[in-house]
Amino acid sequence: MNTTKLLPRVAIGAIIVFAGIQVVPYGRNHTNPPIVQEPAWNPPETRALAKRACFDCHSNETQWPWYSNIAPVSWLTERDTLTGRSKMNFSEWNRPQKKADDAVEEVQKGEMPLWFYTPIHPEAKLTPTEKEALIAGLRATIGQRGEKSSKESEEREH
Repeated sequence: MNTTKLLPRVAIGAIIVFAGIQVVPYGRNHTNPPIVQEPAWNPPETRALAKRACFDCHSNETQWPWYSNIAPVSWLTERDTLTGRSKMNFSEWNRPQKKADDAVEEVQKGEMPLWFYTPIHPEAKLTPTEKEALIAGLRATIGQRGEKSSKESEEREH
């Protein structure tokens, strides 16, 4: 078959596949569960930095951008958000946070926010000073959680 005849067929096929995947229901749940309990932010300015850099994936205050409605990007966005919330959720601080203790180290190493997040969310890119403030604030905030849990355990034992 001639290449000039094949190209339009491939393009039409790609358009049909793209349109077809838009009906897949996964990736369309853009509801945010209620905020149950936030950490006792220490200092309070830490919350503003965490909101900018972390809340879209690690809270129930996700801002769903327009592209999160278009498959297959919608699938990735929902998966990343649900995964982030399952590891640490600043809106459900009343339950165990699997990765809270790792948060400081991941921010220090530059592993968080994820490399592909900041180009499309430039507000999440922190200056070196802001990054240090977030690290210190998370250390204090998450440390309080550990201290509080230890104190509560001791009180229950007595």
